[in-house]
Amino acid sequence: MAKKFKIPTHEEIWKRFEKGYSFNENIGLYDQVTVNENFFIGNQWEGVEANGLPTPTYNMFKRVINFQVSTITSDNLVIRAIPMPSTSKLTMKELEKIADIVSQQFAAIIKRNRIVAKNREFLRNAAVCGDGCMHFYFDPTIENGQDVKGEIVAEIIDNLRVMFGNPNCRDVQRQPFIIIYRREMVDEVQYRAEQYKEAGLCEIEDIESIKPDSDKFQNKYDNFTDDKVTVVTYYFRNRDTGTIWCIEATEQGILREAYDTEYTLYPLIWINWDYVRDCYHGQAMVTGLLANQKFINKMFALVGISLLTTAFPKVIYDRNRISRWDGSVGTAVGVQGNVDQVAKVLDGASISPQIAQFIELSFDKTHSLLGASDVAMGDSRPDNTSAIIALQRAANTPMELTKQNDYQCLEDAGRIWIDIMSVRYGTRMVEMSMDMDKAGEQPLGMNLPQQDFTQPFDFSKLKEIPLTIEQEAGASSYWSEMASMQTMDNLMMNNMITKKQYVERLPNGYIPKKQELLDDFAAEAMVPPPVDTGTNMSTETTSEEIPVQGGSGNGSLQRALNAEGA
Repeated sequence: MAKKFKIPTHEEIWKRFEKGYSFNENIGLYDQVTVNENFFIGNQWEGVEANGLPTPTYNMFKRVINFQVSTITSDNLVIRAIPMPSTSKLTMKELEKIADIVSQQFAAIIKRNRIVAKNREFLRNAAVCGDGCMHFYFDPTIENGQDVKGEIVAEIIDNLRVMFGNPNCRDVQRQPFIIIYRREMVDEVQYRAEQYKEAGLCEIEDIESIKPDSDKFQNKYDNFTDDKVTVVTYYFRNRDTGTIWCIEATEQGILREAYDTEYTLYPLIWINWDYVRDCYHGQAMVTGLLANQKFINKMFALVGISLLTTAFPKVIYDRNRISRWDGSVGTAVGVQGNVDQVAKVLDGASISPQIAQFIELSFDKTHSLLGASDVAMGDSRPDNTSAIIALQRAANTPMELTKQNDYQCLEDAGRIWIDIMSVRYGTRMVEMSMDMDKAGEQPLGMNLPQQDFTQPFDFSKLKEIPLTIEQEAGASSYWSEMASMQTMDNLMMNNMITKKQYVERLPNGYIPKKQELLDDFAAEAMVPPPVDTGTNMSTETTSEEIPVQGGSGNGSLQRALNAEGA
């Protein structure tokens, strides 16, 4: 007989939180992330006793990581819902309309939450810290003009503040539980506790017992304030219901009792920059290259010491004949006796050019291994556009695996959004379209375009409709954009696409008032074509419109023209 699932107590939740912290501490995660962050922002001599010696910093991480993140991500992010054949009573055309509604909601979520910008931060954290995490939740207080208020919200969470129930598995949806650790203001937590207590959901007897505590991770920026408290959000999968449940807790007790979110998926996505076997935490790009950066900084420091101590010329003089040397310009120096061998100038020591060559070689090799070669980063000058595109594609090959992992995470985000929509959205007014017959097949010779209107849609139906997710990301490079424009120009010149299709696909910023131009095209399409009456001549004619037949003699038409002229 299967064991009945038991909701964890406060003691069990806090014990699992302490266990997750111990795991991260044992693998050195907290110290490693601190070092990586310092090196990325340029604070690369943190904790080093320089004793007045030069501490130069030549940060090769920031440029390379920003380049890779910019190359992987795209400004043209589109996530679509695609219907799957099923045994439901709905036709394929009806399923496609529902998929269009979901795709419209995806576009609204991406725009409202600035998912493109958050995706860059998502990957930046993975490159610097080893992992990236994006968490989604439903905020019921957001006004949206619908009867059911609330929208989906996305937030970036540091990998230090996420703990998996099974630390040997990096698959989010296979976890028994997931802990998200936050630092929140005490008065805000106390206010929420009062609200939950009125609803009978808070187990903390004395709200005033929620006191400020210290950050378990020893965050130096958190230590400047003394009014924050630790709040743990505990997600777990209830085996009896098959849905995701949630509990909020502080060290003093349960802040909000366990409740069923009704979601079937954990509402977060997780990415490793590079996988580590049997561990949900990944390897950061910075971690493997710290030795290279330290070596380059030390070499520059040693060169600086050498230049400061031996590179400048020095004057040696005879103290018996000159009591004090004055190096001022144009100043005479008095000497008793012969001036020979009174003073001598020692030239500065020269530095081997191999040192500079080796430092430059270290930079170039490190950049090449990371896929940030001179060609990729724009430091070379190819002969033509085709060469630039070919070399860029070759340089981007090492980043293809990370790019595909990012795309997979965004597709997972689409599935999570559908999961939340089916539970929280309720019935909302959505835009629908009605397909009209083709031109010439519509009644009375009309040529009406596709009609758009709004109608209510129950999003709870999404639980019963199988949908798959397709993620599209346009090229973010300038040269790929130019190549696409050249292809569109050729299609337009060969009459293979219409003016409307051409303008719709123009990148933003190419022409002003793009939408007004598209509206003009739509208005032209709604103007009915001229009706052919079958006659070629108007009923009203003038003498100027009557063709004059030439020939000999004075015909009736010629006489009429002569009379009118008279």
